[in-house]
Amino acid sequence: MKFVHIADMHFDRPFVNLSDKDILGNLRRLEQRKIFKKVIDYIKENKIEYFLISGDLYEHKYVKQSTIEYINNLFKEIPKTKIYIAPGNHDPYLKNSYYHKFEWCDNVKIFHSKIEKIETDKIDIYGYGFDDFYCYNSGIDELQIENKEKINILITHASLDGGYDDEKNYNNISSKKLKEKGFDYVALGHIHKPDYHTSENQKIVYPGSTAALGFDEPGKHGMIIGDLKKEELKLQFIPLDEECFTKKEIDVTSIISKEELIEKINNFEGKKNEYIEIVLIGNRNFEINKYDLLKYISNVRILKIKDETKIAYDLEKIKNETTLKGLFVKEMIKELAKENIGQEEKEVLEKAIEIGLEALE
Repeated sequence: MKFVHIADMHFDRPFVNLSDKDILGNLRRLEQRKIFKKVIDYIKENKIEYFLISGDLYEHKYVKQSTIEYINNLFKEIPKTKIYIAPGNHDPYLKNSYYHKFEWCDNVKIFHSKIEKIETDKIDIYGYGFDDFYCYNSGIDELQIENKEKINILITHASLDGGYDDEKNYNNISSKKLKEKGFDYVALGHIHKPDYHTSENQKIVYPGSTAALGFDEPGKHGMIIGDLKKEELKLQFIPLDEECFTKKEIDVTSIISKEELIEKINNFEGKKNEYIEIVLIGNRNFEINKYDLLKYISNVRILKIKDETKIAYDLEKIKNETTLKGLFVKEMIKELAKENIGQEEKEVLEKAIEIGLEALE
């Protein structure tokens, strides 16, 4: 069987960092449509039999009916392809969801919160979908394959081996137990980084987000193409997203004013297909307010500024001065040295030192 596997499309995502920059939020949503159209065109041109969508196809809180109609009209272009959707935590199968109230075309199967098996002569497809924004027990741990002579596929939205408390809320599954079940392919969603070749003969696969959704998603994004026989699995990753999110560093150590920094950022050259986050590093010689800086940035591709700079002052030297500055720094260093101080509180104190020293100049 030949299949295409995608996940985490997140149609109608707000793109907060993009929307503040002219029309880039809207443009990114249009790019999502273009990328999804590429998937459908590939399926059509290559006569793909199965299309597996492992959750978060859209954002339940924001999706418009026109977007759902756009998706469904594309599904109608591949009537001979069987489409299986396992809703995730961003597009759960709720009573007021489009999965429940919209009339999807005949080749679409949407799984619910009860594990269901779809049978054909040679293939059994098991599926589970979220019915809420969280999933604590899908029942997959107890699932047993009924006919191991056939090709067996599982499609779901899940977190493998979730070590953090928040990940345990999103259908946390043990990879060891999942391997023991003997599926010929497990089509997962939820993790936005592709994972399909990190182990030999890998059958448990994340395609990653089909389109990059932010600066925490660098690298290539696209779809998994599979050719599956009972004893053989061939996988290929095809990149689809022509845009990318990148981080670029600027060392501020030798920059002496806000105006000079703004000029340097505005003169920064990036590629046409890049969304850029500027990361400021080094020792700063003046107060930096990243939100204020953004107001003066004319390069529309620069969407975010992150401040990782440190104070340029020699605090140990200043605290020994018999001046008001020395007394101020000495008291502030005492505050910084207190036990159990949090990172946020530490950053506030460091900023207070900086502002205080500038005022005492």
